[in-house]
Amino acid sequence: MEILIKASQFILSLSLLIVLHELGHFIPAKLFKTRVEKFYLFFDYKFSIFKKKIGDTVYGIGWIPLGGYVKISGMIDESMDTEQMALPPQPWEFRSKPAWQRLIIMLGGVFVNFVLGIFIYILLMYAYGEKFLPNDSVADGVWVQDSLAVNLGLQTGDKVISIDGKKVQKFNELTLGFINGNNYQIERNGTLINQEIPEDFISQLVDRGKDAGAFLYPRYPFAIANVSKDSPNINSELKVKDIVVGINGTPIKYFDQAQNELDKFKNQDIFINVKRGDELKEIAVKVTTEGKLGVGLGKLGVKDLEQLGYYKLAEVEYSFAEAIPAGWNKSVKTLTDYIKQLKKIFNPSTGAYKGLGGFISIGSIFPSEWSAESFWNITAFLSIMLGFMNLLPIPALDGGHVVFTLWEMITGKKPGDKFLEYAQVTGFILLIALLLFANGNDIFRLFK
Repeated sequence: MEILIKASQFILSLSLLIVLHELGHFIPAKLFKTRVEKFYLFFDYKFSIFKKKIGDTVYGIGWIPLGGYVKISGMIDESMDTEQMALPPQPWEFRSKPAWQRLIIMLGGVFVNFVLGIFIYILLMYAYGEKFLPNDSVADGVWVQDSLAVNLGLQTGDKVISIDGKKVQKFNELTLGFINGNNYQIERNGTLINQEIPEDFISQLVDRGKDAGAFLYPRYPFAIANVSKDSPNINSELKVKDIVVGINGTPIKYFDQAQNELDKFKNQDIFINVKRGDELKEIAVKVTTEGKLGVGLGKLGVKDLEQLGYYKLAEVEYSFAEAIPAGWNKSVKTLTDYIKQLKKIFNPSTGAYKGLGGFISIGSIFPSEWSAESFWNITAFLSIMLGFMNLLPIPALDGGHVVFTLWEMITGKKPGDKFLEYAQVTGFILLIALLLFANGNDIFRLFK
């Protein structure tokens, strides 16, 4: 059921983005009286699920859910209709239109993607505002329990101040900051320390596996989730949701402090203080030879931690006028972060290429339960990503056509049809190779 919910959201989001992207080409083509032969959601190799001709255009839905397209008369595209191109140019054809009109038609899809992403982010800011844990609220630093964080040079209690010289505002932006960054600054025991981010950090992150969870947490209290059946304290007064606040008279605020203290009393009987609701209780317990109590650590949510007084969440509400610049800034940051990640993918030494994913990876980022806020957040991100990817100067993508058109406008020389055909084939092969690699990564990770 979980897979079905994720897949349904993915297909809905992808379909919306494809239709609007192609509409971005379709509308200016019609405005400039250019004939559009097909308008398709998904690809229709051999047959279509649905099709209907209205005027000069066949509207349809294909059976291969890998994208969509508009087929514009007199244009060398993925259809590779060389027979049409061999005939004399007609006034309704793409190739007969002035270069500036062809440029607008080709940029239409990318324009729609960027505008759509910005528009969705603006509406999200207006409807939901922002809720986050300010990095300044994590006054006692991070909890380091993962080897990846250790390899970064972090220790429990370190407070991350900045990444690449830019102050970290939100705690949940740390992981992305380390992915895109090159260096960072921490505060450790009142001293500022500058550290380099290992070049293969992304490779290490990917090798952990997608189910490994976050590698950095704010410091947690010692909340008891359960008492195991083989625990020496199975018959003690310990209860689920108790929070350990003292060990043999030593005050305890965080779990990492508790573990250090318990190591001093291995195989001994001691007293611990727990907070149970509004009460404080002293309970006799037995420490194992490994320095454990034989209990599970409760994972508390940020709101639970806020109620307990550990952290203070920030909640920002926006009027519609305020949401416009906030949504714009969110869009710019999304695009900037994506470009940084793309640069690292093309640098083999980072190992970022191992994290490249296809349809399974994209589908997996949708939540397992329907959430309008999450769905539209992801759709806005995918819209901006799709816009940027289509703008890349690769033949077979919009960006490739844009480059050839700009060359014509600057030099006054139009590339020959044969050159455009070869370029289209080359670009198509590159895209197929990239698609196979990305989806191959997905399959490899599934088996792994």
